[in-house]
Amino acid sequence: MNRIADIVAKALSIVLYPLLVPTYGVALFCYAFHTQMAPLPAIWTAIAITGTLLLTCVLPVTAILILIRRGKVSDLYIDNARQRTFPYLYTFLGFCFWCYLMTAILQAPLYIAFVCIGATAAISIVALINRKWKISAHLSGLGGLFGGMMTYCLGIGAMPTHTTIYLWAAVSLLLMYARLRLNAHTPAQVCAGWLVGIACTFIPYYIYSYVA
Repeated sequence: MNRIADIVAKALSIVLYPLLVPTYGVALFCYAFHTQMAPLPAIWTAIAITGTLLLTCVLPVTAILILIRRGKVSDLYIDNARQRTFPYLYTFLGFCFWCYLMTAILQAPLYIAFVCIGATAAISIVALINRKWKISAHLSGLGGLFGGMMTYCLGIGAMPTHTTIYLWAAVSLLLMYARLRLNAHTPAQVCAGWLVGIACTFIPYYIYSYVA
């Protein structure tokens, strides 16, 4: 039973790896916009999803793998908080290029631009906190995806269904359990990570929507 629990925890940590989450988010945005608002050009969708994958996942992961080979980082999850400075720096740069792609080149809607910038801000905050305290990047990514979904709904004037909210809450709790099961974080660290993610990707646009 314990072995199965460990396998499930590791599988969740892989599937919801923080650097994969932005790609999930953009794919969801494209699908939701296409079905609820208007058909998106296939080339726009392809560039958005592929560009997100390359800049927010492939580029940072490649840098991490190089650091692992050089002995600067112990593993892909970077469980040692002291080893996270340079990987976070490369990740931050990749996210900055991603923001430029989405906002300046593809000219994504304002609410999606807010999500991109918020996700980049979350990476920066997590990196700074990790210098003193090992906050969960996994939960920051998932919280950011939930906040992005809420921002999207606010941007198009829709409300997420109760089923969607319950499902997202269940996935968040499962990932929290997985990170605790693997002894990667404390309860405070996973909760703090989730709150940082949702705060950065939802609150700024929420405030803007009522001020503007």
